[in-house]
Amino acid sequence: MIKVENLTKYFGTVKAVDDISFEVKQGEVVGFLGPNGAGKTTTMRMLSGFLSADGGKISFGGKLIEDDIINAQKQIGYLPENNPLYKDMLVSEFLELSAELNNIPKEKKAEAFNFAVSSTGIKEIFYRPINELSKGFKQRVGIAAAILHRPSIIVMDEPTEGLDPNQRAEIRSLIRELAEDHTIIISTHVMQEASAVCDRMLIINKGKIIADGTTDELSRTGENEQSIFLDVEGDGVEQALQNVAGIKRVEIKNTEGNRIQAEIIADNSVKIQPDISRLIGERHWVVWKLSEKERELEDIFRSLTK
Repeated sequence: MIKVENLTKYFGTVKAVDDISFEVKQGEVVGFLGPNGAGKTTTMRMLSGFLSADGGKISFGGKLIEDDIINAQKQIGYLPENNPLYKDMLVSEFLELSAELNNIPKEKKAEAFNFAVSSTGIKEIFYRPINELSKGFKQRVGIAAAILHRPSIIVMDEPTEGLDPNQRAEIRSLIRELAEDHTIIISTHVMQEASAVCDRMLIINKGKIIADGTTDELSRTGENEQSIFLDVEGDGVEQALQNVAGIKRVEIKNTEGNRIQAEIIADNSVKIQPDISRLIGERHWVVWKLSEKERELEDIFRSLTK
């Protein structure tokens, strides 16, 4: 559906996007993640045709967008980072303007409005001034304008930025609904945000793509240690654990009498769970909890982009 090859963009002497390549399949929801200044917005603008590349190629369905930028943009619904709404307009007036800008024929406007309004849930505020709306509803209006012309691809730059938790949940739900019939690319710097709605994530840092995969795949990226949480009651726990082959260190989190809560750090190439189980049986310890600790997505993001 979307193919990006060796895409590059300079601003003066600064290389904002550095020779990146990736593909997005039809119907896929892809999160484009990175810290501020990583090159997300610049890439979004090139994908939507609002910014030309200095090198590389972007194609939709095998056709280069530079060969027919007008028809390429007809396939795209674009929600920019700052959601440029005319706040002195009514929602209905703004969507009417959007329909004119997208050259939607008069006889198809009613159908287009019904689709955008019902898809984004803005029927109740259709005749209200935009400046009176909450930020969550403003984002919905921006998305409605982006999908008014029935694009096959939706590109959204930081669609939940500045929203409260309830509004974020509403926009996530909306994105999941739109994903049933669209190919979607969203940018964000919040890992959990992308994992909640995306099939796949691309992580960009300093203009380069440094990771590409599902949440599970990324959770294993650069992982060379495993962490096991053990809540156990018995004698000589810490010393006995230190003597297990493969355990690098034992970090005691809490002690209460003979009961110890500890995090066990071991090399990822070693399977230490069977040895710990045997030790528990030999020492007749009482186990309250034994679990493998999953890497936090934010920890992965920080380790990849620091």
